[in-house]
Formats: sequence, structure tokens, C-alpha cells
Amino acid sequence: MRATEELMKEHEGIKLMLDILTAVARRIEQGGAVPQKDLEGIVEFLSIFADKCHHGKEENFLFPVLEQLGVPREEGPIGVMLAEHDQGREIIARLADAFAAYGLSRKSAVDEITTAAKQYVRLLRQHIDKENGILFPMAEGRISEAEDNRLIEEFEELEREQIGFGKHEEFHAMLGQLKETYLV
Repeated sequence: MRATEELMKEHEGIKLMLDILTAVARRIEQGGAVPQKDLEGIVEFLSIFADKCHHGKEENFLFPVLEQLGVPREEGPIGVMLAEHDQGREIIARLADAFAAYGLSRKSAVDEITTAAKQYVRLLRQHIDKENGILFPMAEGRISEAEDNRLIEEFEELEREQIGFGKHEEFHAMLGQLKETYLV
């Protein structure tokens, strides 16, 4: 599997979480209850899997390789992706605060949850489309097989060091549970 294929496969899990987040925000907006552990799991997935792991692979390994191969950072696709990663982090922080306030039975959190969830889902869906449709095909046309193999090894090392053994599988199990709860 190529490095970009691994990242696109991770996008599928992230898109599933975006569907779950949309359903959870809708439930909260309509006055339904959502267990705090589910909200904490969503934030953990977005903070650790989507950002620290997935975006970490891009920022620490893929983007520097692309820059070395002539893809511009400033005013280019890499700069756009990095800016969107930062926007996503800001929204996740707001969402985490709103989820915590919701857990304390603060009705005022409902509007912030709804707003932040919609902003994050819109941002990430557009972001994923740009990466899958523009940046990753650009990368595949430039990265050698040897460099691609090195990227895969670095991705695996980042997962071991940053999220720990078995955590990837835990996230996928949680995705399945949340999917059954909120999307069926």
C-alpha cells in the first residue's frame, strides 16, 4: 500500500466520525441526551486519531517530502492544508469545551456544539476532498517507490510512538459502536 493510500484509508474512518458527529450534534440540538463518554470518545478520536496521528503523518513526513520535490508550501497546496489543520484544531478545542459544558447540564452549550460541529464537518469534508483529489495524486506522481516505503515506515513509527500499541484498533472499535448507536 502506498503512503497516500494509507492516508486515504484513514480518511474513510474520519468521514465516518464526521457522520457520527453530525448525528450527535443533531440529537443534542433536538433535546436528546448523549452520554458524556461518547462525547469524550469523539473528541479523543478527533484529537488523537485525526489530528495527532493522521495530520501528524502529513505534517511531519509527507509535506516535507513534497516540499523537497518542489511542491510549494507558501501560497501552495501544503500551506492551505496546514492552515486547515490549524483551523480544525481550534474548532476541536471549542467543541471539547462545549461538550464539557454540556456534561455539566449547561443548555448554553447546545448552540456552541451545533455551530462547532457544523464548522468542523464542513472544513474536514472539504479538506479531505482536496487531499484525495489534488494533493495525493500530485504526491503519487512525484514520490519514488523507495521514498514511499520510507514514508510508510515513518507512519508506522509515529503510530507506535504517538498513539501507542493497539490504540488504532480501539478507535475503530469505538467507531463501530458509535455508528451502531447514532447512525442506524
